[in-house]
Amino acid sequence: MTWFEDMVVGERRELGSYHFTPEEIVRFAQAYDPQPFHLSDEGAAAMHFGRLCASGWHTASVWMKLMVAHIRADCERLGTPSRLGPSPGFTDLKWIRPVYAGDTISYSSTLLEKRDMRTRPQWGLLIHGNEGVNQDGVTVFSFTGKVLVARRPAA
Repeated sequence: MTWFEDMVVGERRELGSYHFTPEEIVRFAQAYDPQPFHLSDEGAAAMHFGRLCASGWHTASVWMKLMVAHIRADCERLGTPSRLGPSPGFTDLKWIRPVYAGDTISYSSTLLEKRDMRTRPQWGLLIHGNEGVNQDGVTVFSFTGKVLVARRPAA
């Protein structure tokens, strides 16, 4: 993970893809979001979704899983520890289209903005746009995230 100063606005990171199987959709839903349209085709057929679809939280948790793996790989490749701090939250979370069993979602993150922090000069704030796109090129998920990143120490 690079320092705040090294991050480039506009840089897009491909985080990877995830194939949503019926078994994984049901397993996640049973544990975290047990609504009928996440538990069976029959339950989904009775709703407007028409067939088994993933919980939006499942879609979001896969983004986080892939982002963490991407950051770890960067740190290993660069031989540096992560310089990430906490996230002050996110905005604009959108589940735009259902993620159906059998869909493969490709996730990405693009750095939209960098902000200095007067109250914490050792940190900078990154604002990143994130999305998931299905195998047909349709955006199904998006949000704007924020994270603190360490600044390079003064020499």
